[in-house]
Amino acid sequence: MDASIIVCTYNRAESLRDTLHALRAQKTSPSRSWEIVVVDNNSRDHTHRVVKEVQREWPLLRYEFEQTQGLSHARNHGIAAARGDVLLFTDDDVLPEPDWMEVTLSGLEKSNADACGGYIAPIWETPPPAWLTERFYGFLAIRTDRTDDYPITLASQAPFGANMAMKRTVFDRVALFDTNRGRKGNLLASGEDGEMFERILAAGLKAIFLGQSRVHHKVEAFRLTKRYFRRWRFQTSLNIAQSRGLAGERRLFNIPLYVLPQFMRAMARMLWGHMTQPLDEAFNREMVVCHFLGLMQGLYRSR
Repeated sequence: MDASIIVCTYNRAESLRDTLHALRAQKTSPSRSWEIVVVDNNSRDHTHRVVKEVQREWPLLRYEFEQTQGLSHARNHGIAAARGDVLLFTDDDVLPEPDWMEVTLSGLEKSNADACGGYIAPIWETPPPAWLTERFYGFLAIRTDRTDDYPITLASQAPFGANMAMKRTVFDRVALFDTNRGRKGNLLASGEDGEMFERILAAGLKAIFLGQSRVHHKVEAFRLTKRYFRRWRFQTSLNIAQSRGLAGERRLFNIPLYVLPQFMRAMARMLWGHMTQPLDEAFNREMVVCHFLGLMQGLYRSR
Protein backbone atom coordinates (compact mmCIF):
# COMPACT_ATOMS: atom_id res chain seq x y z
CA MET A 1 0.00 0.00 0.00
CA ASP A 2 1.33 3.47 -0.90
CA ALA A 3 0.17 5.46 2.11
CA SER A 4 -1.61 5.42 5.46
CA ILE A 5 -3.09 8.53 7.02
CA ILE A 6 -2.99 8.26 10.83
CA VAL A 7 -5.43 10.34 12.88
CA CYS A 8 -5.10 10.08 16.65
CA THR A 9 -8.16 11.28 18.54
CA TYR A 10 -9.29 11.94 22.09
CA ASN A 11 -12.80 13.14 23.04
CA ARG A 12 -13.39 15.15 19.86
CA ALA A 13 -16.00 13.05 18.11
CA GLU A 14 -17.74 15.78 16.10
CA SER A 15 -14.50 17.52 15.18
CA LEU A 16 -13.15 14.14 14.07
CA ARG A 17 -16.21 13.76 11.84
CA ASP A 18 -15.20 16.99 10.05
CA THR A 19 -11.64 15.71 9.64
CA LEU A 20 -12.84 12.41 8.16
CA HIS A 21 -15.10 14.22 5.70
CA ALA A 22 -12.12 16.33 4.58
CA LEU A 23 -9.98 13.20 4.18
CA ARG A 24 -12.72 11.47 2.24
CA ALA A 25 -12.60 14.38 -0.24
CA GLN A 26 -8.93 13.74 -1.06
CA LYS A 27 -8.18 13.82 -4.79
CA THR A 28 -5.39 11.40 -5.57
CA SER A 29 -3.86 9.66 -8.52
CA PRO A 30 -5.99 6.62 -9.53
CA SER A 31 -2.94 4.42 -9.07
CA ARG A 32 -2.57 5.32 -5.39
CA SER A 33 -3.53 2.73 -2.79
CA TRP A 34 -4.16 4.21 0.63
CA GLU A 35 -6.08 3.95 3.90
CA ILE A 36 -7.13 5.97 6.94
CA VAL A 37 -6.26 4.68 10.42
CA VAL A 38 -8.11 6.36 13.29
CA VAL A 39 -6.53 5.64 16.68
CA ASP A 40 -8.97 6.27 19.52
CA ASN A 41 -6.85 7.13 22.56
CA ASN A 42 -9.31 6.01 25.21
CA SER A 43 -12.04 8.55 24.38
CA ARG A 44 -15.07 8.78 26.66
CA ASP A 45 -17.39 10.40 24.11
CA HIS A 46 -19.06 8.92 20.99
CA THR A 47 -15.87 8.75 18.91
CA HIS A 48 -16.32 5.04 18.15
CA ARG A 49 -19.87 5.60 16.89
CA VAL A 50 -18.74 8.43 14.58
CA VAL A 51 -16.05 6.25 13.03
CA LYS A 52 -18.48 3.36 12.53
CA GLU A 53 -20.99 5.67 10.83
CA VAL A 54 -18.40 6.91 8.35
CA GLN A 55 -16.96 3.42 7.94
CA ARG A 56 -20.25 2.06 6.54
CA GLU A 57 -19.82 4.17 3.43
CA TRP A 58 -16.03 4.30 3.29
CA PRO A 59 -14.15 0.99 3.55
CA LEU A 60 -10.77 2.76 3.42
CA LEU A 61 -11.35 3.78 7.04
CA ARG A 62 -10.02 1.61 9.88
CA TYR A 63 -10.59 1.95 13.62
CA GLU A 64 -7.97 1.17 16.27
CA PHE A 65 -8.16 1.61 20.04
CA GLU A 66 -5.20 2.54 22.26
CA GLN A 67 -5.98 2.38 25.96
CA THR A 68 -2.68 3.78 27.27
CA GLN A 69 -3.17 7.51 27.51
CA GLY A 70 -0.83 9.69 25.50
CA LEU A 71 -0.50 11.01 21.97
CA SER A 72 2.84 9.28 21.47
CA HIS A 73 1.32 5.94 22.54
CA ALA A 74 -1.52 6.49 20.05
CA ARG A 75 0.82 7.42 17.22
CA ASN A 76 3.00 4.38 17.86
CA HIS A 77 -0.12 2.20 17.78
CA GLY A 78 -1.08 3.77 14.46
CA ILE A 79 2.39 3.12 13.04
CA ALA A 80 2.17 -0.55 14.03
CA ALA A 81 -1.32 -0.93 12.55
CA ALA A 82 -0.71 0.99 9.31
CA ARG A 83 0.07 -0.81 6.05
CA GLY A 84 1.37 2.10 3.95
CA ASP A 85 4.92 2.73 2.78
CA VAL A 86 4.46 6.40 3.73
CA LEU A 87 2.70 7.42 6.95
CA LEU A 88 0.95 10.79 7.01
CA PHE A 89 -0.09 12.30 10.33
CA THR A 90 -2.81 14.81 11.06
CA ASP A 91 -5.09 15.61 14.00
CA ASP A 92 -8.76 15.40 14.89
CA ASP A 93 -9.18 19.20 14.72
CA VAL A 94 -7.61 19.60 11.27
CA LEU A 95 -9.11 19.91 7.78
CA PRO A 96 -6.61 18.92 5.06
CA GLU A 97 -7.03 20.47 1.63
CA PRO A 98 -8.27 18.09 -1.11
CA ASP A 99 -4.81 17.67 -2.68
CA TRP A 100 -2.98 17.34 0.64
CA MET A 101 -2.04 13.67 0.39
CA GLU A 102 -1.12 13.81 -3.30
CA VAL A 103 1.06 16.92 -2.86
CA THR A 104 2.76 15.36 0.15
CA LEU A 105 3.48 12.02 -1.52
CA SER A 106 4.61 13.67 -4.77
CA GLY A 107 6.86 16.06 -2.85
CA LEU A 108 8.54 13.22 -0.98
CA GLU A 109 9.04 11.30 -4.22
CA LYS A 110 10.45 14.23 -6.22
CA SER A 111 12.87 15.29 -3.50
CA ASN A 112 13.77 11.74 -2.50
CA ALA A 113 13.18 12.79 1.11
CA ASP A 114 12.49 10.56 4.10
CA ALA A 115 10.24 12.91 6.06
CA CYS A 116 8.40 16.17 5.61
CA GLY A 117 6.04 18.72 7.08
CA GLY A 118 3.80 21.37 5.62
CA TYR A 119 1.76 24.54 5.90
CA ILE A 120 -0.82 24.82 8.71
CA ALA A 121 -3.34 27.67 8.47
CA PRO A 122 -5.56 28.70 11.38
CA ILE A 123 -9.36 28.55 11.50
CA TRP A 124 -10.10 31.02 14.29
CA GLU A 125 -13.23 30.29 16.30
CA THR A 126 -13.03 33.91 17.49
CA PRO A 127 -10.63 36.68 16.40
CA PRO A 128 -7.29 36.45 18.24
CA PRO A 129 -6.55 39.13 20.87
CA ALA A 130 -4.10 41.95 20.17
CA TRP A 131 -1.22 40.33 22.08
CA LEU A 132 -1.47 37.09 20.08
CA THR A 133 0.82 37.93 17.17
CA GLU A 134 2.55 35.48 14.82
CA ARG A 135 5.41 34.96 17.28
CA PHE A 136 3.00 32.78 19.30
CA TYR A 137 1.63 30.72 16.40
CA GLY A 138 3.90 27.80 17.21
CA PHE A 139 2.11 27.31 20.55
CA LEU A 140 -1.08 26.73 18.54
CA ALA A 141 0.55 24.39 15.99
CA ILE A 142 0.17 26.98 13.23
CA ARG A 143 2.86 27.22 10.52
CA THR A 144 2.30 30.03 8.04
CA ASP A 145 5.68 31.74 7.87
CA ARG A 146 6.72 30.26 4.48
CA THR A 147 4.96 28.75 1.47
CA ASP A 148 8.00 27.53 -0.47
CA ASP A 149 9.75 24.16 -0.37
CA TYR A 150 13.01 24.01 1.58
CA PRO A 151 15.22 21.48 3.37
CA ILE A 152 14.76 21.00 7.10
CA THR A 153 18.23 21.05 8.61
CA LEU A 154 17.59 22.20 12.19
CA ALA A 155 15.40 20.73 14.92
CA SER A 156 13.88 24.20 15.36
CA GLN A 157 12.39 23.82 11.86
CA ALA A 158 10.62 20.58 12.80
CA PRO A 159 7.03 20.27 11.51
CA PHE A 160 4.00 20.06 13.75
CA GLY A 161 1.99 16.86 14.07
CA ALA A 162 -1.04 18.41 12.37
CA ASN A 163 0.82 18.07 9.06
CA MET A 164 3.80 15.74 8.80
CA ALA A 165 4.75 12.53 7.02
CA MET A 166 7.52 9.92 7.15
CA LYS A 167 8.47 6.87 5.17
CA ARG A 168 7.90 3.71 7.19
CA THR A 169 11.61 2.91 6.93
CA VAL A 170 12.34 6.01 9.05
CA PHE A 171 11.02 4.25 12.15
CA ASP A 172 13.28 1.28 11.48
CA ARG A 173 16.22 3.70 11.68
CA VAL A 174 15.25 6.02 14.53
CA ALA A 175 12.58 4.06 16.48
CA LEU A 176 9.10 5.24 17.44
CA PHE A 177 7.81 8.37 19.19
CA ASP A 178 9.10 8.92 22.73
CA THR A 179 6.19 7.99 25.02
CA ASN A 180 7.63 10.17 27.79
CA ARG A 181 6.95 13.19 25.59
CA GLY A 182 3.77 14.66 24.19
CA ARG A 183 0.22 15.31 25.23
CA LYS A 184 -1.50 12.89 27.62
CA GLY A 185 -5.23 13.42 28.00
CA ASN A 186 -5.67 17.00 29.22
CA LEU A 187 -1.97 17.46 29.97
CA LEU A 188 -0.69 20.00 27.44
CA ALA A 189 2.87 18.71 27.14
CA SER A 190 4.38 18.66 23.67
CA GLY A 191 7.75 18.33 21.96
CA GLU A 192 7.50 14.76 20.70
CA ASP A 193 7.44 15.93 17.08
CA GLY A 194 10.57 18.04 17.45
CA GLU A 195 12.37 15.26 19.30
CA MET A 196 11.50 12.82 16.51
CA PHE A 197 12.94 15.16 13.88
CA GLU A 198 16.06 15.62 16.00
CA ARG A 199 16.64 11.88 15.67
CA ILE A 200 15.78 11.92 11.96
CA LEU A 201 18.38 14.62 11.27
CA ALA A 202 20.97 12.98 13.56
CA ALA A 203 20.57 9.74 11.57
CA GLY A 204 21.48 11.58 8.36
CA LEU A 205 18.01 11.24 6.86
CA LYS A 206 16.57 13.90 4.55
CA ALA A 207 13.66 16.08 5.71
CA ILE A 208 11.91 18.83 3.79
CA PHE A 209 9.16 21.40 4.19
CA LEU A 210 6.48 21.37 1.47
CA GLY A 211 4.81 24.75 1.23
CA GLN A 212 1.89 23.49 -0.85
CA SER A 213 1.09 20.58 1.48
CA ARG A 214 -1.64 22.46 3.30
CA VAL A 215 -4.08 21.84 6.13
CA HIS A 216 -6.36 24.08 8.19
CA HIS A 217 -6.25 23.84 11.98
CA LYS A 218 -9.23 24.76 14.14
CA VAL A 219 -8.29 27.07 17.00
CA GLU A 220 -10.98 27.11 19.69
CA ALA A 221 -11.70 30.28 21.65
CA PHE A 222 -10.48 28.81 24.95
CA ARG A 223 -6.99 28.45 23.46
CA LEU A 224 -6.77 32.18 22.75
CA THR A 225 -6.33 33.13 26.38
CA LYS A 226 -3.20 33.93 28.34
CA ARG A 227 -4.23 31.33 30.91
CA TYR A 228 -4.09 28.59 28.25
CA PHE A 229 -0.70 29.76 26.99
CA ARG A 230 0.75 29.89 30.52
CA ARG A 231 -0.52 26.37 31.21
CA TRP A 232 0.86 25.07 27.89
CA ARG A 233 4.30 26.55 28.49
CA PHE A 234 4.48 25.38 32.12
CA GLN A 235 3.36 21.79 31.42
CA THR A 236 5.54 21.44 28.32
CA SER A 237 8.66 22.65 30.15
CA LEU A 238 7.84 20.38 33.10
CA ASN A 239 7.59 17.43 30.71
CA ILE A 240 10.91 18.34 29.05
CA ALA A 241 12.64 18.51 32.43
CA GLN A 242 11.27 15.13 33.49
CA SER A 243 12.03 13.39 30.19
CA ARG A 244 15.40 14.97 29.33
CA GLY A 245 16.75 16.47 32.52
CA LEU A 246 19.26 19.34 32.60
CA ALA A 247 23.05 19.33 32.83
CA GLY A 248 24.86 20.68 35.87
CA GLU A 249 26.63 19.20 38.89
CA ARG A 250 25.97 21.78 41.63
CA ARG A 251 22.28 21.50 42.48
CA LEU A 252 19.63 22.55 44.96
CA PHE A 253 16.57 20.25 45.07
CA ASN A 254 17.88 18.78 41.79
CA ILE A 255 17.83 22.22 40.12
CA PRO A 256 21.25 23.30 38.72
CA LEU A 257 22.36 26.40 40.58
CA TYR A 258 22.94 28.36 37.37
CA VAL A 259 19.20 28.17 36.64
CA LEU A 260 18.32 30.31 39.68
CA PRO A 261 19.95 33.58 38.53
CA GLN A 262 18.55 32.98 35.04
CA PHE A 263 15.09 32.71 36.57
CA MET A 264 15.56 35.91 38.58
CA ARG A 265 16.69 37.80 35.46
CA ALA A 266 13.64 36.48 33.60
CA MET A 267 11.41 37.73 36.41
CA ALA A 268 12.98 41.19 36.27
CA ARG A 269 12.63 41.33 32.48
CA MET A 270 8.98 40.30 32.77
CA LEU A 271 8.17 43.03 35.30
CA TRP A 272 10.00 45.66 33.25
CA GLY A 273 8.36 44.42 30.08
CA HIS A 274 4.85 44.81 31.46
CA MET A 275 5.62 48.46 32.14
CA THR A 276 7.53 49.37 28.97
CA GLN A 277 7.03 46.88 26.13
CA PRO A 278 4.29 46.22 23.53
CA LEU A 279 1.64 43.66 24.49
CA ASP A 280 3.16 40.74 22.61
CA GLU A 281 6.71 41.32 23.89
CA ALA A 282 5.46 41.75 27.46
CA PHE A 283 3.58 38.46 27.34
CA ASN A 284 6.48 36.70 25.64
CA ARG A 285 8.64 37.60 28.64
CA GLU A 286 5.96 36.19 30.91
CA MET A 287 6.06 32.95 28.93
CA VAL A 288 9.79 32.70 29.60
CA VAL A 289 9.06 32.86 33.33
CA CYS A 290 6.43 30.10 32.91
CA HIS A 291 9.10 28.04 31.16
CA PHE A 292 11.47 28.36 34.12
CA LEU A 293 8.71 27.56 36.61
CA GLY A 294 7.78 24.38 34.71
CA LEU A 295 11.43 23.43 34.27
CA MET A 296 12.21 23.79 37.96
CA GLN A 297 9.05 21.93 38.99
CA GLY A 298 9.92 19.06 36.64
CA LEU A 299 13.48 18.85 37.95
CA TYR A 300 12.25 18.95 41.54
CA ARG A 301 9.81 16.10 40.90
CA SER A 302 12.61 14.05 39.31
CA ARG A 303 15.04 14.51 42.21
